[in-house]
Amino acid sequence: MASPSVYVVALALIAAIAGVTTEAKEFVVGDETGWTINFDYKTWATGKDFRVGDKLIFKYPVGKHTVIPVNGTEFQNCIKPAATQPLTTGNDTIILKTAGNKWYICGVAQHCAQGAQKLAITVKPSWGWSEPPSIAPSPSYHVNAPWAAPKKRPFVERSFPRW
Repeated sequence: MASPSVYVVALALIAAIAGVTTEAKEFVVGDETGWTINFDYKTWATGKDFRVGDKLIFKYPVGKHTVIPVNGTEFQNCIKPAATQPLTTGNDTIILKTAGNKWYICGVAQHCAQGAQKLAITVKPSWGWSEPPSIAPSPSYHVNAPWAAPKKRPFVERSFPRW
């Protein structure tokens, strides 16, 4: 049976991992300016931490603009994919469901090509770290406490049965 210190370490690790939660954020694209032509969306997106579960909100006057999710090539060339139905409510919300690069353009006239009405972002996983956390190796020393079991093998070997 493992010593109580092993259980304390295990519980602390579980609590630390379980305690890392992030609340989804809402990003109004373009902030007060909204979704419009002649706005620098690349600069707007710089420094923002988009995560899975976050929401993009595109605000614009109905009938003046649209929002179309596209791929990277369509984004670069301002191509409106025929199979994609544009969003047109003027208050469109897109939930970021997967990590990776995401691209959006306006499908009205030449708003994308001439008015630079396009947005590219990178969505990160929903966890609280930029990179997966590293777990420190178990200490190789023995804690001298009245309740500690004598050390026979390293923690990792004692924690898992041998088959």
